[in-house]
Amino acid sequence: MDRRLWTRVKPARWLLAMVIGQGVLNGVLVVLQAWFMAQAVAQVYLGHRPLSAVSPDIYGLLAVVAARAVVAWGAERAGLAMAQRVQAEVRRQIMEAVVGRGPAAMTAGSGGDVAAIALDGVEALEDYLAHFLPQVVLSVAVPVLVGLAVLWQDPLSALILFVTAPLIPIFMVLIGRQAEATNRRQWELLSRLSAHFLDVLQGLTTLELFGRARRQEAIIADVSDRYRRATMKTLRIGFLSSLVLELSAALSTAIVAVVIGIRMVGGSLPFFPGFFVLLLAPEFFAPLRALGTNYHAGLSGRTALERIFGVLDQPVPEPGRRRPPEGAPLTVRLNHLSYAYGPGDPVLRDVSLFLPPGRHLAIVGPSGAGKSTLLSVLMGFVVPGPGQGEVAGVDLAELDGDWWRRQVAWVPQRPYLFAGTVADNIRLGVPDAPREAVEEAARLCRADAFIRALPQGYDTVIGERGLTLSGGEAQRIALARAVLKDAPVVLMDEPTANLDPETEGVLDELLERWRDRTVVVVAHRLNTVRHADWLLVMDGGRVVESGTPESLAQRPGLYRQLRIAYAEGVGS
Repeated sequence: MDRRLWTRVKPARWLLAMVIGQGVLNGVLVVLQAWFMAQAVAQVYLGHRPLSAVSPDIYGLLAVVAARAVVAWGAERAGLAMAQRVQAEVRRQIMEAVVGRGPAAMTAGSGGDVAAIALDGVEALEDYLAHFLPQVVLSVAVPVLVGLAVLWQDPLSALILFVTAPLIPIFMVLIGRQAEATNRRQWELLSRLSAHFLDVLQGLTTLELFGRARRQEAIIADVSDRYRRATMKTLRIGFLSSLVLELSAALSTAIVAVVIGIRMVGGSLPFFPGFFVLLLAPEFFAPLRALGTNYHAGLSGRTALERIFGVLDQPVPEPGRRRPPEGAPLTVRLNHLSYAYGPGDPVLRDVSLFLPPGRHLAIVGPSGAGKSTLLSVLMGFVVPGPGQGEVAGVDLAELDGDWWRRQVAWVPQRPYLFAGTVADNIRLGVPDAPREAVEEAARLCRADAFIRALPQGYDTVIGERGLTLSGGEAQRIALARAVLKDAPVVLMDEPTANLDPETEGVLDELLERWRDRTVVVVAHRLNTVRHADWLLVMDGGRVVESGTPESLAQRPGLYRQLRIAYAEGVGS
C-alpha cells in the first residue's frame, strides 16, 4: 500500500488485516482439503476400504469446503467494508483540502478535474483496496504456505514450484511498465473529458448564442473516442497479463503433474504424497492467477492514487485559531498589505485600510485594479503575511477564518443558487431559521411576490445555479440571504448588476437598514457608491485615492475621470 494512503486510513487497517488473515486461513484450509481428499481416495482406491471406513475424512472434507465458503464470504465483506471506509475518508480529505485552500486556490485549477478525481478516481479505489491490495500479500503468503506443505511430502515437487513461481511476477513487471503509461494516459483523457463537459454545460447558453454548440459536440465526441481507445488499450494489456499468468501457471502445474506421474509409474513416489501434491499444485498458483485477474484494478487504483494525492499533497494553509474578545468592536485594519497568488508581480501593492464598525466603504477602480482580491482578503480567503492586517486587534494571519466568516454576510455579483427549495437557498447562512424569518427577509428584498407566484411558493425546487429564475430574482434571493443572516459585516460585489432601476431601490432600503453595520461594496457602476461614507480608489493593485465621495469628486484624479466616463456612458 502507498505509504501516504496507509497513514490516512487508520480506522480501516484492522479490516485490511482481517481480509489478509482470512486469505491465509483459506490457504490453511486448502491444505486440509487436499489432505482429507488424498486420504479418502488413497484408502478407497489402494486400500479397497468401504466408504464407511473413510467417513471421518469425507466429513472433514465437507467441513473444510463449508469453512472455505464462509471464509471467502467474510473476506469479500471485510474487503468491501474496508474499501468503502477508505473511500469515504479519502473523499472527506479531498473536500477538506479543497475547502482549506479556499475559492482563491480553486480558480487556478479545473473544477471538472477535481470532480473527476473525487468521483471516478475515488471509485477506482474500491477494487484496488478490496481485491488487488490483499491479493498482493496473499500471492506471497499462500504460495509459501502451500509450498511448505508440498515440501513436507515431496521436496522435488516443491523445488519445481519454487523455481517456476518467480516467472509469473517477472512477466507481470514487464507487462506492467507498458500498462502503467497507458493507464495514466487513460486517466488524463478522462479528466480532460470531465472538465470540458462541465465547461460546456456551464457555458451552454453562450455557446448556443454564438453558434458554437455543435462544434463542442464534435470536440466531446473526439475526446470520448480517444478515451474509449485508451480504455480498450488498457484492457487489452490487462487481458494479456491474465493470459500470461494463466499460461505460466498451467505450464508449471503440467510440469509438476508429468514429473509426479513418471515417478509414480516408476515406483519412486507413493500414491498418497503424489496425489496430495497434485491437488495442491493448482492451489499454489491460484493466488498468483487471482493477482493477474485483478491486475487492471491495481493499475487503475495506482493511477487514481497519483491523481488523488496530487490534490491532497498540495499545501493547505494552517488555519488561524485566535478570536477577538467577546463583544470587541470589529475594526478592520490593513497595514501596507502586498499579495501575489504565485510567482510574479503582486496583485495588491502596499494597501492600507482602516474600517471602523458602521462604516460604509465603496471600492472602485478599473478592471484588474485588485478590487476582487482585496475583497477576498476581507472575506478571509486570502491570508496576508503577519502584521499586514488585523480584525479587532487579532492578526489576520492568526484569525480563525471560520469564526470571521460567521460575522460576514456576502452578496456576490453573480449569486450561486443551489439545487433545492427557495426557502433553503435563503436560509443558507442560517439553516435553522424559521419560515417566518425567511419570508420577512424576502419581503424586505421585494422577493416575496415573485416567490409566492412560483408553483410551490417558497417550497419550489429551483435548479442548480437558479436557471429557472431571472438574474434580478436570483440577486434578490442573495440579498435576502444577507438580510436573514443579520451579520455585523456585509460584503457586496456590485449587488445592482442584475437589478433593474425599479428594484435598485431594494439596495437603497437595505443600506439604510444596515446603517449601523459595516458594509463594503465593490462598485463597478458608480451610482452604487452614493450611500458610501468613504471611497477607496484602486489602480494597478494600489490605493491611489481615498476619501468621501464628495471630496474625491471635487479634485482631479482617477475617481473624477471614472465619474466623467460613467456619466458619458449613461448619457449616451
